[in-house]
Amino acid sequence: MTTHPATHDRIRLFGAANVMAMTELEQVEREYSIQILPRRDPNQPKTDPYYLQFDEAVRKEARRMAHVYETFYCLEQTMRSLVTLRLQEGQPTDWWEKSVPDVIKTAVGERIQREVDSGVTRRSEENLDYTTFGELGQIILHNWTIFGDTFSSKKAVEKVMTNLNNLRGPIAHCSPLADDEVLRLSLSVKDWFRLME
Repeated sequence: MTTHPATHDRIRLFGAANVMAMTELEQVEREYSIQILPRRDPNQPKTDPYYLQFDEAVRKEARRMAHVYETFYCLEQTMRSLVTLRLQEGQPTDWWEKSVPDVIKTAVGERIQREVDSGVTRRSEENLDYTTFGELGQIILHNWTIFGDTFSSKKAVEKVMTNLNNLRGPIAHCSPLADDEVLRLSLSVKDWFRLME
């Protein structure tokens, strides 16, 4: 059975909303020093036989950062779904060609070709999956006549996207975030959803 693309995007949005709920529950757990969510036993060994060869401090930091990565992953995938849904509404078959700035289409084409040339499995058949986080923001702003009724303010979208993009760098490059920056990420994600109220 084939799933309609719009249904697939709605499922992704639903999944992202669930992750955001989990994030808020984890924040309540930390604030009140209680456990609400089930946890994997930290003493349970990883299946990768080489995992334990990594320094324990690095493994501990990785566990702490896993939640941060998960949050940003869900946010970015949610944004991709939103962009696809809204642009498909106006141009069901050729929204990529008609609604995406040429500079982004060129950059995406080059990324796809590099991936093909490297001989690895393509990450996706969707062009949008090859855009950077910053390019997603550019696509939204470029199509403000379509997204203007989704968000409360164009300037606010630019500001929140800039904040999120600044936070994304360390996450994408496996650098730890300071506690203040983890909080800033949580607040910025909350700001993002508030823009759509």
